[in-house]
Amino acid sequence: LPRGSARLIKTVVENARVPVIETGSGVCHLYVDESASLEMAVKIAENAKIQRPGVCNAIECILVNRRIAEKFLPLMKERFAGRVQLRADDFCYSVLAKPEVPEYLLHATEDDYGFEFLDYICCVKAVDDVEEAITYINSHNTKHSESIITENRANARLFQAKIDAACVYVNSSTRFTDGGEFGFGAELGISTQKLHARGPMGIKALTTIKYFIDGDGQIR
Repeated sequence: LPRGSARLIKTVVENARVPVIETGSGVCHLYVDESASLEMAVKIAENAKIQRPGVCNAIECILVNRRIAEKFLPLMKERFAGRVQLRADDFCYSVLAKPEVPEYLLHATEDDYGFEFLDYICCVKAVDDVEEAITYINSHNTKHSESIITENRANARLFQAKIDAACVYVNSSTRFTDGGEFGFGAELGISTQKLHARGPMGIKALTTIKYFIDGDGQIR
């Protein structure tokens, strides 16, 4: 069960002589839906990005529905207060650059999307709807933790059903993906695989079951 850098994990996976549970990197996203509570969204974005940016359950990209971008992005910019370098697509850049371009705002490159910064750096990208957000996330994430901020129950359930990740949140920070927070005791790792364990793992994830059956003559 390797925990550490991508290089360490790759080395263990390629050379281990026993089964390996891969605890992958965390390229996590926050999607702010059209119906989101904007105050909730900026609060969660701040926590998910800034509280501990160097951990695998911190977000690396914020997606925002294009219809509310001009309302949400200025609020996010104010809440972040220059603490995070923002790498934005053209649409979001044009909004964040008003009334003047801050020194921490950059144009995003293709290499920025799907990259785990583990730092006070965050991509910002506009999408047309929840379906586009799902498609983008599934093509750029590491199947770790994803979150949607929305008051639309149908969009929330669609997001949870279609996102391929170990943990999919609605109106909550991805920072909760942790063995201790899940009540599993000491965390052994966070599996981004599907078999046999997925998500935060405690000691039970590495144990097997042996059944003891006592009888007094039963037959089938």
